[in-house]
Amino acid sequence: MTEPLTLNPDRLFPAEPQTRAVARKLYDQIKDLPILSPHGHVPPGWIADDTPFPDPTNLLLTPDHYVNRIMHGQGVDLADLGVPMGRTDFTVEQARNAWRIFCRHWHLYRGTPMKFWMEAELVDIFGVTVRPSEETADQIYDQIAEKLAQPDYRPRALMDRFDIQFIATTDDPLDDLEHHAKIRDDASFTRTVAPTYRPDKYLEPARDDWNGLMDALAAKTGVDTGTFAGWVEAMEDRRAFFKSMGSTSTDHSHADLGAEPLEDAEAVYAKARRGEASVEECTALRKAFMFEQARMASEDGLVMTVHPAVVRNHHQGTFEKYGADVGGDIPMQIEVVRTLQPMLNAFGTNPNFRIILFGMDETVYSREVGPLAGFYPSVYVGPPWWFIDAPDAIKRWRKSVTEFGTFYKTCGFIDDTRAFMSIPARHDVARRCDVSHLAELVVEGRLELDEAEQTAFDLTSTLPRKAFNIPS
Repeated sequence: MTEPLTLNPDRLFPAEPQTRAVARKLYDQIKDLPILSPHGHVPPGWIADDTPFPDPTNLLLTPDHYVNRIMHGQGVDLADLGVPMGRTDFTVEQARNAWRIFCRHWHLYRGTPMKFWMEAELVDIFGVTVRPSEETADQIYDQIAEKLAQPDYRPRALMDRFDIQFIATTDDPLDDLEHHAKIRDDASFTRTVAPTYRPDKYLEPARDDWNGLMDALAAKTGVDTGTFAGWVEAMEDRRAFFKSMGSTSTDHSHADLGAEPLEDAEAVYAKARRGEASVEECTALRKAFMFEQARMASEDGLVMTVHPAVVRNHHQGTFEKYGADVGGDIPMQIEVVRTLQPMLNAFGTNPNFRIILFGMDETVYSREVGPLAGFYPSVYVGPPWWFIDAPDAIKRWRKSVTEFGTFYKTCGFIDDTRAFMSIPARHDVARRCDVSHLAELVVEGRLELDEAEQTAFDLTSTLPRKAFNIPS
């Protein structure tokens, strides 16, 4: 039997009537504000070339590891969902069959944020009125495919429709950023697409390919990377290029938050270049590299965003077959206070330095990250990210960091997605959760309504601009 698909206008709002009424009022004032997306993984070429989306599967399923990992956990082969992205051997019929698989497993998403996001996409963007199921799979697929053939469903038109005012991509330090240059030079396109400097693999001397990466860095910059000083100079060169292309931040994810100077950095670097450095020496060198990234940030003003707390590619077989970013990453615990002390002792009160801390270990927010942000002018609490960007986790996060970190040391919301169509839905979840929390404070007599209204606006617009140096 075909069931209707509708969106409850009060979804995620508090059940208590008085609090829900306040949440509605607050939400009405911010729901249509422009989207600021300062961290994500949408390929810039989509926007530069205004590339039409090929089909529903390649748009909504294949790039969304949030969705795919749930089916994989029930035994679905990722290959049947088109993974990895960019496959040239995935046929039209296979794409349709992948959608059928997804619709057949729709019940798996009950109670998950993926259900919220996907329902919003289907209803608000594509006008779907029936619930996904084995019986409705082809009907929904055809309806979406018909829409995707229209000019209004190309990336630039959707940027306008979603009112994405600013979006940042994530880019390799050696990238020429030709897509960003094309966007920048197109006067007909008024939205901002900024690159983000992501140097992780160039900071990991234990990698098998690290020496080759150092050679490539040298070739790109014309700087001899045979020494630690040369590495520093080459990194500064590429950061300057990214900044000239509109970058406002750098992005880092390592096993921990370690960043501290290394007294014999030149000697250890030389050993690493010869392939003779021990695991311990490679770790110490990586921390020295991160300390240098912080020092550079204190000078060039690029905002440093750091997100550890993840074991990447947990299943080796899946990584070898499909590559990274297909759902095989798992959260882990981290320590923040002692680990960050060397960096913050050096740069924590520097007015030109800013670091945003976000991760997947919920236990550190109230105990460590919130108090650090409350004291250090440079430290901001990163948004609930990845495995904690779900409604209940967002609400826990907001309550855990505000009392000692304050609303005004947070930085808005990041969607962190490759799934372009889910961007407005993800930001809508954050807005609904924020106004629900603010409404509770109003009803409890802890906040005046006008204060809640101003805070709701600031959380959505003012704070992300400030934290990420997003131009007005």
